[in-house]
Amino acid sequence: MLPLVSDLSCQAAPENSFTGLPADTQEEHTITTKPLEKRAIFWFYGSASAAYGIKNNAFSYLLLIYANQVLGVPGYLASIALAIAMLWDAVSDLLLGHWSDKTHSRLGRRHPFMYAALFVLPFSFYALFNPVVEITDSNAFWYILVLAMIIRTGTTLFEVPSTAMLPDLETDYDHRNKWLALRYAFGWYGGNGIHTLNFMFWVGVYGVAVQTGYTIYATVGASVIALVIILSSLGTQKLMADLPKPLERFKFSEIGREIRQIFQSVKNRNFAALFFYGLIVGIAGGLGTALYLYNTTYFFGFSGQQIAVTGLGVMVSPAIAYWAAPYFGRRYGKKNAAIGAILVNISLYPIPYILLLSGYWPGLGSWLSLSIYSAFIVAEVICSIIGGVLLDSMMADVVEDSEVSTARRSEGLFYAARGFAGKAISAGGIIGAGTIVSLVGLDGVTSLEQVTTEIRQSLASLFLPLYCTLFLIGLWCVSTYKINRHTHNANINTLAARKANLASDD
Repeated sequence: MLPLVSDLSCQAAPENSFTGLPADTQEEHTITTKPLEKRAIFWFYGSASAAYGIKNNAFSYLLLIYANQVLGVPGYLASIALAIAMLWDAVSDLLLGHWSDKTHSRLGRRHPFMYAALFVLPFSFYALFNPVVEITDSNAFWYILVLAMIIRTGTTLFEVPSTAMLPDLETDYDHRNKWLALRYAFGWYGGNGIHTLNFMFWVGVYGVAVQTGYTIYATVGASVIALVIILSSLGTQKLMADLPKPLERFKFSEIGREIRQIFQSVKNRNFAALFFYGLIVGIAGGLGTALYLYNTTYFFGFSGQQIAVTGLGVMVSPAIAYWAAPYFGRRYGKKNAAIGAILVNISLYPIPYILLLSGYWPGLGSWLSLSIYSAFIVAEVICSIIGGVLLDSMMADVVEDSEVSTARRSEGLFYAARGFAGKAISAGGIIGAGTIVSLVGLDGVTSLEQVTTEIRQSLASLFLPLYCTLFLIGLWCVSTYKINRHTHNANINTLAARKANLASDD
């Protein structure tokens, strides 16, 4: 078992790189044989994603239908508001990720931003789903737009710096998979957990077109988000504050130079493979998540309580993926395992739709239908988590690969840029979803009885081919990624030798 902060002495000293922990704290934090599960920092790091999971679940599955059916914003306008907010988020991610890489603070590079999120994210989340002003036809669009932008800013303040701590916490090629498997598990349990409760007791009981359930959802979601930010930030602060400060500061007065450095880092070819995957698959993700409640409610005919049952079934997926992602990544390599898992996912995805339209699916809204559908969803989520964990772990390996060339660590920038790709282009997916809602005639639909066979056929024929094709193109991009276990270890050794040479020169 490698140390918790795995050989920070391997990092180079020039510019924005680090020279390792101070001698007294390095021994304390790195000389340990404890399994990861027995280290508090492992749980504080992993649990942070519960806040992102809650917010992401709300935006991905709930916000479009809430804006459309509760606040009365037409589908295409609601999708435009969400897409504009996502584009803002995508651009701000890049700047903040680079900024946090170069921040000087007694709290470390990341924590000033994480604490700032506490004053932004919980309050704006509450206000979005429980409007604090009177909503009218003239201001509904602007209310959704402004609150969505504020929430996404708060999420960036917390999630980007928090995720970017991983390369400092662990440098081992395989062990990084486990850190991220835990983080994905908390993200899914946070998002899917509140989603399940929401459809079992709140929105699912009162109806997707009634404000009452959303008010309860807003209160609980905001409270949990605040608690997660506090606990994770406090739990990781001491270790990250002990790291040496970057030698180069972020300077707004020299923003041109900062932008040039961003482009210097993101020219890395292995980063480009993951970046373009995010760009392409982001469209598919935006389509799929924004249409999820329309599909489950109006295509398959499930009630709110039945959707909650599916959510309960999905609870097993992160636990299986927590074991499976590190296992398959170690056995087959991160790239091959990620591609394989995502291929299985997109192969399963269209089957229930095809069976229903072909007449081989049980009755709409039946419990047999729900059981079969839930089994597909559980398998798809397992594969999705495995793929996501390994792709994020591959991004962590890009950090050292880039540092060999640039002598600068850019963890925050890389994770932000990968998020930028997905968010910027999934904005197009959300617009596409809202457009599909309007094109197939779902704008005015509020009950299952209003949905015709023609509407279902149009929805599937517009959505499924585009969704699957985009994933296949994205996986081709991932296939061009070249870092493997041998390459990563060579990068670590190169950085170690560089630091030794610098120390001897001094």
